[in-house]
Amino acid sequence: MASPTREPSRRIRQRARRARHRSEETADSFAAGFKALGVLARNGVQVSARAIDLASGRELFSVDDYVVMPTAGIGTTLLLAEVAARLDDPTFESLMILDREAQDQVAHAGLWQHLQAPSFPIADLAALVASSGDNLATNVLLRQVGLDAVHQRTEALGLRRSALLDFARDQRGPDDAPHLSVGSMKELTWLFAEFARGEAMSSAASQRVVDWLSLNMDLSLVASAFGLDPLSHRSGTHGLTLFNKTGADRGVRAEVGVLRGPRAGVAYSVATSFTDSDLITRLAVIDAMRAVGGDLLEYVH
Repeated sequence: MASPTREPSRRIRQRARRARHRSEETADSFAAGFKALGVLARNGVQVSARAIDLASGRELFSVDDYVVMPTAGIGTTLLLAEVAARLDDPTFESLMILDREAQDQVAHAGLWQHLQAPSFPIADLAALVASSGDNLATNVLLRQVGLDAVHQRTEALGLRRSALLDFARDQRGPDDAPHLSVGSMKELTWLFAEFARGEAMSSAASQRVVDWLSLNMDLSLVASAFGLDPLSHRSGTHGLTLFNKTGADRGVRAEVGVLRGPRAGVAYSVATSFTDSDLITRLAVIDAMRAVGGDLLEYVH
């Protein structure tokens, strides 16, 4: 008969061995991504990253995930959250038509600047922001709801190190915010997991954000490893579903998302900041982010 004092200690050792084994498995699963990000860091690229298991919340890997990084268009997710929450209010007009004005005009990302339509319903503008990072749609929505309201929503979500700082601009002067947005990968990974669980705001508002982000056509970074059709992946293929938001600016490449597969689901984020002085450096950053994506795909599929 086993000693009553030795049996609990044996179980504790067994649990410790299992936990250590799971930890080693996780480390092995993300070895390629860690190595690729490490090479970037040794070559002067600032890197921050995190991934968690969607079901358990267990950390799968992290690299300086507490650091506040420039995140470019990822911050517009906070604008989408504010719009989604307002659509819960029956007095808020979901079909409200918003016109573009001269003050809203900005180039670079987005489709609306190339279209003839002078106005869209508010929910359609949210879809444009989510699907193509539309700067013009971002500014029109932001003018309607107000930057202060987005900041209040950000605080209500519990975020302290992430924010949408400004309107989209062609050029940033000395009196403008230095970046469109900033964020902590730890916070943003948590936020996207909460959207996926329907718990960031109301279930309906969280689902609106997920639906909008599932339209994102930019699968050029982490998500380039998932084999999805950039223009048609909302319903998923080969057991994979994804919603994500990317951010790109000079010297900035970042992505936050949720990937689900047959075996598991993950919430992830990767942000890089670098001197974008040559194409080789930019391509190295993109390749490293794709390597992280390959590890995530192996974990979920």
